[in-house]
Amino acid sequence: MMRAMWTAASGMKAQQLNIDTISNNLANVNTTSYKKQRIEFKDLLYETAKKINLNDGQGKPVNLQIGHGVMASATTRMFESGNLERTDNKTDLALDGPGFFVVQSLSGEMLYTKDGSFKLSIEGDYKKLVTSEGYAVLSDEDKEILIPNNMKDINIDEDGFISVTLEDDEIQTIGRIKISQFINPEGLEAVGRNLFKATFASGQEIPLNERGRNTKIYQGFLETSNVKIVDEMIKLITAQRAYEINSKTIQTADDMMQIANNLRR
Repeated sequence: MMRAMWTAASGMKAQQLNIDTISNNLANVNTTSYKKQRIEFKDLLYETAKKINLNDGQGKPVNLQIGHGVMASATTRMFESGNLERTDNKTDLALDGPGFFVVQSLSGEMLYTKDGSFKLSIEGDYKKLVTSEGYAVLSDEDKEILIPNNMKDINIDEDGFISVTLEDDEIQTIGRIKISQFINPEGLEAVGRNLFKATFASGQEIPLNERGRNTKIYQGFLETSNVKIVDEMIKLITAQRAYEINSKTIQTADDMMQIANNLRR
């Protein structure tokens, strides 16, 4: 009975983590380019009361094993694309296909994002394409994207080439937005603010060159969250019921212990 209590308690802890993950998905349902997470579980160690005893086709062919509950093993991020939402903002960009925008933090660290809600920051005689935190968006030459202050209009085509129209109607091509992919994007470390950091598990970034660059960039659009509210609500109800039935198991084990304690000779 004590084993039943500890086993059910591990189930309650696991479902609490499951609900925490689901609630984070639901909280980010309107977050630009948010990628939902799924928690994974594994069973714990088993106590073998009786082992297989099979000799020349005779004997016991199966084990008698008793489990000790469940544990959370990993959270997997689902990188399937969300819908594209039209904004008509010239510096809003959406990726249609695999890959990430590459940005550089204020400390010089390389970070990666699907969030293309970029802004223009003033730097001397130029404007700089940055994220909402002021992190520089990088070109395919790993340089900051600088735009002349006398810019009248900016255009970014599907291949990421940036051209600006100056006040004298001169058109200049100033660079190309860098897009990088990873062998294992699930291995990226989320650092908040819609940003990811490369790890040993993700591998090094693979810049998408012209030959292998099937990913398109759409100006004036943003990618929405890929969280589906109905799916998350179903998961939430299932997790709640699992949590409830584990609590019932603890109550049942407690009742059985009470009955045993009240036995009289």
